[in-house]
Amino acid sequence: MTNLVTNVQSSVEARPEAPAVVYDDHEFSYEEFWAQTGQFAAALRDRGVEPGERVALYLPNLPQLVAAFHGALRAGCVVVPMNPQYKSREISHLLSDSGATTVVALADVVPFVEEVRDDTDVENLVTVGGEADAGTPFREFLVEDGDTSVTERADDDLAVQPYTSGTTGQPKGVQLTHRNLASNAKQSMDIVPDGLQPEDRKIGVLPLFHIYGMTVGMNAALFGGATFYPLPAWDAEEALSLVEDAELTLFDAVPAMYNDIVNQPNPEDFDLSTLRQCTVGGSGIPIEVLRRFEEIYPIRIDEGYGLTETSPVTHFNSPNWGRRVGSIGKTLEGIDARIVTEDFEEIAPVDEGPVDEADYDMDEITGELVVSGPNVMKGYLGLPEANREAFTEADGKRWFHTGDIGYHDEDGYFYVVDRKKHMINTAGYNVYPREVEELLFEHEAVADAAVVGIPDERRGETIKAFVVRRPDSDVTADEIRDYCLESMAEYKHPREVEFVDELPRTTTGKVQKYELVEE
Repeated sequence: MTNLVTNVQSSVEARPEAPAVVYDDHEFSYEEFWAQTGQFAAALRDRGVEPGERVALYLPNLPQLVAAFHGALRAGCVVVPMNPQYKSREISHLLSDSGATTVVALADVVPFVEEVRDDTDVENLVTVGGEADAGTPFREFLVEDGDTSVTERADDDLAVQPYTSGTTGQPKGVQLTHRNLASNAKQSMDIVPDGLQPEDRKIGVLPLFHIYGMTVGMNAALFGGATFYPLPAWDAEEALSLVEDAELTLFDAVPAMYNDIVNQPNPEDFDLSTLRQCTVGGSGIPIEVLRRFEEIYPIRIDEGYGLTETSPVTHFNSPNWGRRVGSIGKTLEGIDARIVTEDFEEIAPVDEGPVDEADYDMDEITGELVVSGPNVMKGYLGLPEANREAFTEADGKRWFHTGDIGYHDEDGYFYVVDRKKHMINTAGYNVYPREVEELLFEHEAVADAAVVGIPDERRGETIKAFVVRRPDSDVTADEIRDYCLESMAEYKHPREVEFVDELPRTTTGKVQKYELVEE
């Protein structure tokens, strides 16, 4: 296989005049889209950017992101997606660790890049929308008469390097290859009833910096010659109106989005009859939300499972093999999964799930979910110890440890019953408490702090901070929340703050977070 972008090139050759990307009533045909990716690739080459160099995309869901993503790959570069909600504190590590030499950023966030630029290898700054004091506007950056060829890449060459937090809270570079991403995009096409078709119209409400939106949304749509409709921000009414007006056929979202939909003032006023599949991932969807959605609309929600490290989808409740509510589904073709003990011994399946926990000794039927397949990452960048912990070689295969605890049944369905230790999953975003805690400790009024996830009807979990004030301090909860919002993405800040006299700790000084959660 060559560069994964050749899969898009095949769609261009098959349907040059068909719409590839539609945004704000403007259609970009496959031919127009392909020309723009070539101009972006030529611009990188013109500025001396070599194959293998990192190109960071610091954008919401806009056509420029789609073009820059595939243009960077066309030039043989590695894409580093960055959350557009991040601020300078958060992008500093991503840019310095990746060694990105080019950043494509929304004009509004250019000041954050400039603030940390001297500590990074960034040479080229490209701006999108509005006005920025630094950088080159996207359209001016493009080169029309340059080298637009597709750089050949090997299956094992890197294509995208997203960042995910580890249990320490330090973001880790996930090395995803052309084979990883191409294979999973094609697998994502196959989970659609009768396969994803060129006539399909897919909404892009999932953020494209996230692997779910990137692979299942954008890449699957373009690989299949379908039409992709990106939206830069989530708004339930806007999304539903787009589905109705454009007669969209495929809808991917996280549980919080479906919760917003069913809680619209008049959700039944929207006609979603053109949809032929809705998928959900990022975290488990509450059964009540699923039930309410399917009562209102003539379409069911199919649930799947995956991680950034697996490109992402490993399991799915596809209509092609049936849905089992409460399950993450069966493995996709070419992917293997096991439930294992700490000694990597396989745990036998139950007869049929989901089980009533009152009828089973859950310790006997559950273990860690491990997966193997062409979609599993090459490894974490520059972290040999983390890689040793993440993988086990067994039976001629390389197994990735998901860190999630679950069980499986005789029919091949898998069930996750517990999440990674300490991780908080809020509205589909992974947040590790230590990152928030370290920021809290920098506040002059904070003597001690611990962060946990607590149940939230809309987000699944929300973030709560337990804070011990310094003597004579009268800092308020609102001040703590505002302080966090100044330095990190909105979804990471603690929505609840409780002041306590002391934190429960073990004799070795570790905070006993389970006690805080129980409280």
